[in-house]
Amino acid sequence: MTTATRDLDCFIVGGAVRDQLLGRAVADQDWVVVGATPEQMLERGFRQVGADFPVFLHPASGEEYALARTERKQGRGYHGFVVHAAPDVTLEQDLERRDLTINAMAMTEDDTLIDPFGGHGDLAARRLRHVGPAFVEDPLRVLRVARFAAQLAEYDFTVAEETRALMRRMSESGELADLTAERVWTETEKALSTAHPARYFEVLREVGALAAVFPEVDALFGVPQPVEHHPEVDSGIHTLLVLEAAARLSDSVGVRFAAVCHDLGKALTPPEEWPSHIGHEARGVTPARELCQRLRTPKAVRELVELATETHGRVHKACEMRPATLVDLVDRLDGLRRPERFHDVLLVTKADSRGRPGREDDPFPEADWLETVRRAMAEISPRPLVEQGYRGAEIGQRLRQERIRAVTQLKDDTGGCQD
Repeated sequence: MTTATRDLDCFIVGGAVRDQLLGRAVADQDWVVVGATPEQMLERGFRQVGADFPVFLHPASGEEYALARTERKQGRGYHGFVVHAAPDVTLEQDLERRDLTINAMAMTEDDTLIDPFGGHGDLAARRLRHVGPAFVEDPLRVLRVARFAAQLAEYDFTVAEETRALMRRMSESGELADLTAERVWTETEKALSTAHPARYFEVLREVGALAAVFPEVDALFGVPQPVEHHPEVDSGIHTLLVLEAAARLSDSVGVRFAAVCHDLGKALTPPEEWPSHIGHEARGVTPARELCQRLRTPKAVRELVELATETHGRVHKACEMRPATLVDLVDRLDGLRRPERFHDVLLVTKADSRGRPGREDDPFPEADWLETVRRAMAEISPRPLVEQGYRGAEIGQRLRQERIRAVTQLKDDTGGCQD
């Protein structure tokens, strides 16, 4: 106990308690203070940061201390809550407003567990269960449960059937439409950062929320692909397998979200053309762009999503390409000016190749070959052309010719793309 918290009833709450009981690393500790006023917290040196309800930063540790509060729904959407924080709010009342029982436990400073809603038992049973009827008051909780399912996938947590039924009802109510883009993307970004992000989209689909929040992704399920190339057949299942492959290859949220979006064009293939999807890359750019714009993803994420969606089919064919086509592909990927994004597109395409049953560890020589081509192109500088008197468009034309010549020589010397 520190000077700032002496004589205050302080309890560790939420994720820190859950993770400690699971044996997971605890990143941050959040505290609830019972029986105090904002004035008392300020007098002790705490700094208030909460605008909608009283949250304070500890003057030494910087940890968050929130006054115990209740929440009551009065309207639709995120701002339809009335918050009551006062000294008469009990710890149990504060815990009761939380989403899942495993997040509604508290612990004293001497590690005494306070568990009024059976969260410890649900941890042992690996069960995600809502605390009470107030769960339905915030539609974001549908996404939060899916995110926790992804976050705790290594422990094989399942969603309790009564909670699943409640989530279905919330999805069908139309209130998910009231969620702001920022809140949806924040939960999605957290889910994409987990070791098993596909679980997030699986749970959303199981309760009908995928169609409400990610209709472009939901539309992929039930769309067949050629079985000789895709043993999983279903385009939606393939997308989730690609996402899991991307998670094994990269920690980048952009790479992982591009994996989710890369085949959106397959949902737009006329059924009479199934299971073939010729041209799905070009068809997919518009829905990928619209999804990113609707979620207000960062610009870098949107650009990567669009580029990977448009070009992944060509990257797959890199080993078959003539030197001129290779040069044009590296140029389209902006490989000389944006090598990091170039490599991210290659990672998305590598994940696409591995997102098939039995192909999870397949080599992907196309990536190494395109990087070798990119380096050969980078060695051809425009400076000599300027010194030779070339001007304007002539420089670009001549530079392309020189790079094609260099890649042709490289292919002759190395044999090109090989396993």
